[in-house]
Amino acid sequence: MLDKEDNLKEIERRCGEADLPLKEGATNLVFGKGSSEAEIMFVGEAAGKNEDLQGLPFVGKAGKNLDSLLSKVGLTLSDVYIANILKYRPPENRDPLPEEIKAHTPWLVCQIEEIKPKVVCSLGNYATKFFLANGEVDLMDKQQGITQVHGKVKEINFKGLQIKLIPLFHPAAIIYNQKLLPLWEQDMEIVKKVIKENVKQKTLF
Repeated sequence: MLDKEDNLKEIERRCGEADLPLKEGATNLVFGKGSSEAEIMFVGEAAGKNEDLQGLPFVGKAGKNLDSLLSKVGLTLSDVYIANILKYRPPENRDPLPEEIKAHTPWLVCQIEEIKPKVVCSLGNYATKFFLANGEVDLMDKQQGITQVHGKVKEINFKGLQIKLIPLFHPAAIIYNQKLLPLWEQDMEIVKKVIKENVKQKTLF
């Protein structure tokens, strides 16, 4: 029987073979990285230039910010799984089109269904709206933006999975707007608290 890691590799293989929009102009598939056994998952919007070149999410400046964010709450890559909604980089980092998001999201849903995280940290506006809309792309524009909901823990039922959603500013946003840093650090304390609660629950059962 295949384990989670093998299953994820198989999903990644099928994703790479799929005829997805944005694939043609991209260098690499950017599928995900981290532990298949993770209880906490970080989900961003799409790959940037460095991610496209290396085929891994969050490896540029935003990735360094995310690494520092993780270490502040006592997490490493072996504790989490990191992915994006879009598996290929949009040209010149432009906003993805609704039909592109619709084509890519089933692969993210497959990742989530396989990993079954207890906590999802959505990074930035697109990812947050995606989860608040329960994965319904057409309902994303009706959701509140990241500035209204960041740091607010929300229990959601995502495709039948009970998940604690914690919306966070995108690590790239901190690079361009240093004023967000104190808010980001406050939100990290909330992430830390939720993780501790999860660990406590695990030891009780």
